[in-house]
Parts: sequence; structure tokens; C-alpha cells
Amino acid sequence: MNEYKTVENAGSDEFVEKKSRFIGYVKPVKTVEEATEFINNIKSKHWDATHNVSAYVLKENNIQRSSDDGEPSGTAGVPVLDVIRKENLVDVCVVVTRYFGGTLLGAGGLIRAYSHASKIALNSGNIITMALCKTAIIKVEYSFYDNLNIILNDIGANVEDSKFEDKVTVTFSIKENLISPLQNKLTELSNGKYNIEIIGEKFSKV
Repeated sequence: MNEYKTVENAGSDEFVEKKSRFIGYVKPVKTVEEATEFINNIKSKHWDATHNVSAYVLKENNIQRSSDDGEPSGTAGVPVLDVIRKENLVDVCVVVTRYFGGTLLGAGGLIRAYSHASKIALNSGNIITMALCKTAIIKVEYSFYDNLNIILNDIGANVEDSKFEDKVTVTFSIKENLISPLQNKLTELSNGKYNIEIIGEKFSKV
């Protein structure tokens, strides 16, 4: 897998359906332990809620789990999980808290409500694409720094750090197929003065 989708940040959003309050929470997680800790934190925060429904999908070993937390079987956890899967997301945990408002929603109503809560939670976490990228550095004169930023931005590189010493050292990640076009552009604009140095490889936002 050289590319996958996940969420960038923890987030939350909520809505009310027939006086029942649904609060969707999302967090990027990498392990079962991280997902479990997040679920337990939400349960502690909303200890007085009627239900705290959860689901998560992990990239490693393709682990997928869900819990209805007392709602009728198949009406809560599975719909939340289905939304995550339909968005093709991994390393994501969603918890939907429900405060019952006194009106029964029925199986169809519950499925729709939990699906919607999952969807708005995921959107609040900012869905991103992660790709296997090369990590690289380049050292340039201060006079070329603004040009470099424009070039990196235009080609789709992700700047991670800039150190200002005798020269400016910029660390960035870039998809492998963009390295040659970037180097060609740098060579053209600097008359061959600056070269990219590859220092590693990792998954980065693209």
C-alpha cells in the first residue's frame, strides 16, 4: 500500500434528531490500544449519555471493530463502521455519543442517525491522503528562499522544516515521481546551483 486515506486531526460535530442529541467524535489512531483509550476517554467524558457507540479501522493487519453499546444489534456500530469503510479510511476511530430525547427512532432511523454522525465526525477531522514519499533536504541562499517555497508549493511538496543559518536548509517530503520534475525546475531557475538530497522515506500528507 503506497497510498491511503485517513483523518488529519481529532474533531467533533453534532446534531439533534427528534430530540436525541448525537455527538460524533473522531481521532487518528494507529493501534488497538490508542483506539481503546480514545473510546474510554469519550465514555468518561459522557458517562451520563445513553450510548457511546464506537468503530475503528486500522491499516496494520486490517483490523475493523465496532460496538453498538446497548443499541439494537446492527443499528449503531456497524453503520458507523460502514461510513469509515465507504470513505476508504484507515487508522481512524469514531465514537458517537447519544443522549436519548424520548422518541424512539426505529431501526432505520437509528442507522441513518449514526451514519450521519459518523460522516460529520470524519469531516470534522479533515480527510487527507497519505502517500509513501521521499524525505529530502535542500540548502539555498536567502535570496532564493522565496522562489524555492513557490516551486515546492507548485509541485505539491510538503515543507516540514526550515532552518535559517548561513544558508536556509529546507526539509520536505515529496512523492517519488515528482523528484525529477522538481530537480529539473530547480536546475533551470538556479542555473544548476541547487540540488536535492534524499535522506529518507515515510508516509506523508499529499
